[in-house]
Amino acid sequence: MGQRTYKAAIYRGIGRVDVVDLPYPQCGEHDVIVRNLLTGVCGSDVSAFRQGGDANMIWADHEFGHEALSEVVEIGAKVSGLAIGDHVFVNQGKALRDMRRMATVGGFSEYVRIPQCEVGYSVLPIDKAIPVRTAVLVEPFVIGTRAAHSLAPGAGKSAIVFGAGIIGMATAIMLRWYGCEQVMVVDLSATRLAHARGFGLLTCDPANEDLKARALAEFGTTTSFLGERCAAQLYVDAIGARAAIDHFAMLAGREASLAIVGVHHAPVPLDLLGLCYSNWRIGGCGTLSTEDALIDILAMMRSQRWDLSSLVTHEFKIDQIAEALAMGGNALAAQKVCVSF
Repeated sequence: MGQRTYKAAIYRGIGRVDVVDLPYPQCGEHDVIVRNLLTGVCGSDVSAFRQGGDANMIWADHEFGHEALSEVVEIGAKVSGLAIGDHVFVNQGKALRDMRRMATVGGFSEYVRIPQCEVGYSVLPIDKAIPVRTAVLVEPFVIGTRAAHSLAPGAGKSAIVFGAGIIGMATAIMLRWYGCEQVMVVDLSATRLAHARGFGLLTCDPANEDLKARALAEFGTTTSFLGERCAAQLYVDAIGARAAIDHFAMLAGREASLAIVGVHHAPVPLDLLGLCYSNWRIGGCGTLSTEDALIDILAMMRSQRWDLSSLVTHEFKIDQIAEALAMGGNALAAQKVCVSF
């Protein structure tokens, strides 16, 4: 390449990130070098910047970032299945062959060396026809797809998603993609709810609307041992806060299902009598592999049914990484914040 150094963001600890010059990596015969094009700021990056990174495997003094859309710039002699210029998703812990490096892949650096690179394992090919600002959303859509898929969505089913952040939006969009005709997103951010309406989703701000009355009006009613309930069958907690669990317990009828994809940092109460009598099914964020989820995600992106690029609301340069992390935590103003190279 003729390049001697590259810029890299190094996580130092709470409130501290440095941008440094590192030696340009050497490409071995089994390796690939990628240049990052656009990298999303994850909630875990924001949490590390605000509260410390160990809980999210964002280790001090490491390059970090893991939501990168990248371009192949060098290919080792013994690597097959790639061409210079191909777009790829760097597959987190598998890329560096260390699952404890899932969040410190180097997405906030200009270049990443992928050791012992295997196509379909270390890196996942992304159609170059998919716009960069859409393709950069692959990682949050993997999470959203897992949550949606775990609920067995389809025609004749309806859903309520608590949270209109990028994970909630990804889940809601995939629920629609899988056939749910009505999906409501519940959030307090007017900016995010406006985005949701632009995607044809129903919305509710429970601070200014009666959530139960709105849900019953939109989805109809059903009767259970707990009285009149919302007829929506599927629910998603995409915020990791007590309000989502309380709202679910208030709305859910018999045989309703809840996927919990938001990260809870403290115990929350749950109406176990309601769970028992109503036979609620409550699960985590699903077990669909990244590779399998990508099949549906790319099909959805290729369809151009929705302008997903509009979800990227802010872009920052690598030297502005601290500002990017601060904006990434601004739920009232930002949807998806990215670092652009």
